[in-house]
Amino acid sequence: MVLAMLVVACKDEPKSQGTPPPPPPSASAGANACAGGGGKVSDAISAPFFPKSVSGYCLDPHGDDKTYGDKGKLKIDELCTTALDGGCEEYKKFGVTRSVIVHYVANNGAGGVEVFLSQFAGDGAYAIYTTRLTGEMDPTDEHAARPMNLGAGLGALGTGKAYAWRGPYFLELTYTNDQETPEQMKKSADVILSAIAKDVASKLPNDPDAPASAKALPEAERVPNGVMYFPKDLLGVPGALGAMGYYKGAKRYRMIASVRDADQAKDFLHALRGKPGALPVAGLGDEAVQVVIQPSPERAKIEWVVARKGGTVIGAGDEEFSLDARPSKDDKVASVRAALK
Repeated sequence: MVLAMLVVACKDEPKSQGTPPPPPPSASAGANACAGGGGKVSDAISAPFFPKSVSGYCLDPHGDDKTYGDKGKLKIDELCTTALDGGCEEYKKFGVTRSVIVHYVANNGAGGVEVFLSQFAGDGAYAIYTTRLTGEMDPTDEHAARPMNLGAGLGALGTGKAYAWRGPYFLELTYTNDQETPEQMKKSADVILSAIAKDVASKLPNDPDAPASAKALPEAERVPNGVMYFPKDLLGVPGALGAMGYYKGAKRYRMIASVRDADQAKDFLHALRGKPGALPVAGLGDEAVQVVIQPSPERAKIEWVVARKGGTVIGAGDEEFSLDARPSKDDKVASVRAALK
């Protein structure tokens, strides 16, 4: 039976910009599809990363892996026209340099997985991974992706989707099956996506190390998958690099951290002090400011307390998803002071 692919998705989940489209029907999708041992990845660079078979699935014997960018068959710009279903500019913004697409099929012919592995310059892979998880929805939402233990790097499971990060690599997997109910598909996807993601992640070179700004975020009270990384424009300040964390204690709140050199940190505080209504905060770090920021006209105004100590900037602010119970200024000052120690 030819496998007609249907992406598993929940209407309440966030849109995944840059998500690969569903894999095309495979000529090999049928009973005993893996009888010959599975297919091969023709790309010599990435072939060692992909297991030939795993948990009842194998590389599609009739699949045609695609490579883009550095030493690939296609130019990186062709991601926009032949691979990504929207969101191509996001990949470019975060510095994608190379992408590989491969397909796995179930031996019984009743399922498929598309694996999209990309490399990024700098901290781009970490940035796009965190954006996938927190860019469009509250990470505490019941439909948000759940943490997935990879053993190396970071991983998360959504509905019919999986994401993984390790060093310069970002991995995105999509499960499809037209013979299962939504609940069956969710369970099946969790099993096979976890298996493939763990196997691939374990083979990727370079030990993962989160950016210094992300590591500077406090861990206490941070929600699962509650980090979003900004290679630039943190709090809307042009060029400001840093990470934002999502927290849940007695009240919801967010924190930011930016670790650079002292002059860059001073420039960050200078930019915040120049915003309308900004006020100095005494006795906090080397310098500190209370400032209200509205990310865009249609969004709420968020109050932040931001301080600098040497080259480290730490801030605490309101949680945009929980504005009916905002932490007080004193709460924010206390959170910043504790993080600066």
